[in-house]
Amino acid sequence: MKLFTSVLAFSLLCSAPAFAQNAPAAPAKHATSTPARSYPAWEQLSVAEREMLVAPVRERWNSNPEARARMMEHAQRWQTMTPEQRQRAHRGMKRWGHMSPEQRTQTRALFGEMRKLTPEQRQELRAKWKAMTPAEREAWIKAHPAPQR
Repeated sequence: MKLFTSVLAFSLLCSAPAFAQNAPAAPAKHATSTPARSYPAWEQLSVAEREMLVAPVRERWNSNPEARARMMEHAQRWQTMTPEQRQRAHRGMKRWGHMSPEQRTQTRALFGEMRKLTPEQRQELRAKWKAMTPAEREAWIKAHPAPQR
């Protein structure tokens, strides 16, 4: 029985890092905070750790054949981004995740329209948008619907 207890304790001790990796991370106080743990390079990860990181992407890839081209485009574009551009993209994805469906509709329409404009025209549109009432914004969205994906 003592051997069983020792083996169980050793197993739990060895698996503690795996449990810690799956625990939800505490929210960062600011973007420059250093992580509590240093992680190895990809080549130094175990096969199980690599699989854990890749599995969500594999699942999305396999379950959405119609989205594969878009996923590949995003991956290729990500590779060409600077660290600053990647950081901005992360912030944008986080903001998007916290938006309501109505805000997302407005954002799609605004983004679609702004892609057609010069930087000066974009600035003008931003200023107009900030000055609009909710009813005016709704009318603008109807007049400038978001482009179809």
